[in-house]
Amino acid sequence: MLQRRYLLGLDLGQASDYTALSVIEQVWNSDIRGYNYNLTYLHRSKIGTPYPNVVSGVKKLIWKPELRKDCSDPPYLIVDKTGVGAPVVDMFNATGVRPISITITGGMKYSHVPNGYHVPKRDLVMRLVTLFQTGRFKIAAGIPLGDILISELKNFKVKINTATGNDSYEAWRDKEHDDLVLSVSLACWFGQHKFDRRGQL
Repeated sequence: MLQRRYLLGLDLGQASDYTALSVIEQVWNSDIRGYNYNLTYLHRSKIGTPYPNVVSGVKKLIWKPELRKDCSDPPYLIVDKTGVGAPVVDMFNATGVRPISITITGGMKYSHVPNGYHVPKRDLVMRLVTLFQTGRFKIAAGIPLGDILISELKNFKVKINTATGNDSYEAWRDKEHDDLVLSVSLACWFGQHKFDRRGQL
């Protein structure tokens, strides 16, 4: 059977932020004995969109036949549970959608928790950057917001806390958003962790 599945990453924005949704096709590449990650859909909800509307829209998308045809698994929804995410995860569960939740931390290592993970932001972003630099992450030609995603990736930097020696990943300037990067990073991190033999943690 073709080793192919879809991963949906959902980064939930607060009142002044966007909510971003990405759909990534994960396809086995026998040449490298690992998966390629193809971004097929990228969307930003309007700032202030009610969370029940977000949940309803994602649920409709996740049940589309094209995300299940010729796939080895049904699609996976990976949701940022940090901050406002916990009640939204509950909303998904109430509708019958069982998301994988990721709480973004400033630590050094990931940990498994019921129905999800705690993952350092540096791990999320660096997984995506590594896939992109090695040609394993592709953005579909002409995809809306694709150029903004690339801009967000370029605007990330490492900030070193000189007191603790810890590093954190954040946007280059406070006014810039990182929702698209985080949405895609959620899906790619989970895909590598769960399925990719070369990238498995």
